Amino acid sequence: MKWSWKVAKIAGIDVFIHSTFFILIAWIGFSYWVSERSLNAVANGVVFILLLFLFVLMHEFGHALAAKKFGISTRDITLLPIGGLARLERMPREPKQELWVALAGPLVNLVLAVLLFGWLFLTNGLSGLTSTSLTEGSLLQRLAIVNLTLLLFNLIPAFPMDGGRVLRAFLAMRMEYTQATQTAATIGQGFALIFGLIGLLTNPFLIFIALFVWIGASQEASSVQVKEAISGIPIKRAMLTQFQTLEHHQRLSDAVDAILTSYQQDFPVMKGDEMVGILTRSSLVQGLAKEGPTANIASVMDQSFVTADGDEMLERVSERLQTCGCHTVPIFENQQLIGLVTMENIGEFMMIQSALKRSASKQAV
Repeated sequence: MKWSWKVAKIAGIDVFIHSTFFILIAWIGFSYWVSERSLNAVANGVVFILLLFLFVLMHEFGHALAAKKFGISTRDITLLPIGGLARLERMPREPKQELWVALAGPLVNLVLAVLLFGWLFLTNGLSGLTSTSLTEGSLLQRLAIVNLTLLLFNLIPAFPMDGGRVLRAFLAMRMEYTQATQTAATIGQGFALIFGLIGLLTNPFLIFIALFVWIGASQEASSVQVKEAISGIPIKRAMLTQFQTLEHHQRLSDAVDAILTSYQQDFPVMKGDEMVGILTRSSLVQGLAKEGPTANIASVMDQSFVTADGDEMLERVSERLQTCGCHTVPIFENQQLIGLVTMENIGEFMMIQSALKRSASKQAV
């Protein structure tokens, strides 16, 4: 993710912190200073937020380690001001697997809450617990309440929370996966409407949660519909077979001519019959600004690029496109470049397929 810094690698998973996270820390510190005028209060507030996000990180590792049990690796985990994001290579399609992966995160918070409340009970630290809030009460009391809150909030049966995936997993045990997703999304949007109405009458923050849930449900339903539409289709049926390549010794001015005379944005860079890199539009623009139009393409091309095999299915290549952050995936067969795939041409392929299905259904009637 852009504007993120790698801070650790735990269990083979890269952990990133988004730059906006530091803005949150600064804002928390400033807020405590304004209200308390005490460096001790500022330190306590910052420590509380850091521990809170440590628990969020542990929550995300719960998902990641559960997914690993089912052969699904996690690309990375990023901490954002709104929470954590674990990027799995793919979501499990087996309902029982998705159930365990979805529950693993909240279960981490459950264990932490039990441990914290247990310690408070043993040390007679439960007094005043009913008046505890995010800013009032002892540090351990607030952390216990936070873990309980994370547990309950994430189990709301609505996407994109874990509870939405738990609900879909249970539904998918009794109905087709796409139908289960649509049903779970509809239920989630029902919760969004309830949150929105309550927010209008009481706390405006609930309106933000309502929008978050509504959009998350819509996106999840659309994503699954797209995957269903391209499921079982070979990549060869959707890839671009007419495309232009560039030689590694050519100049950037040649690439400018190529990009201005076609709709192609990324160009495979060849050295004879071997593909040695890919020249993206952004790399071309940056190269022109730094080195000028007479520079060789080889000096600015990307030498690491994601590829796919001609025998792969469109669904898998589409997932790879979404997770790699790249615009184009070259397709190879017997070590020969035979095509290119972009999200745009996948979208066009889907529109054509949809039109053909509608035409076929009308003719059948």
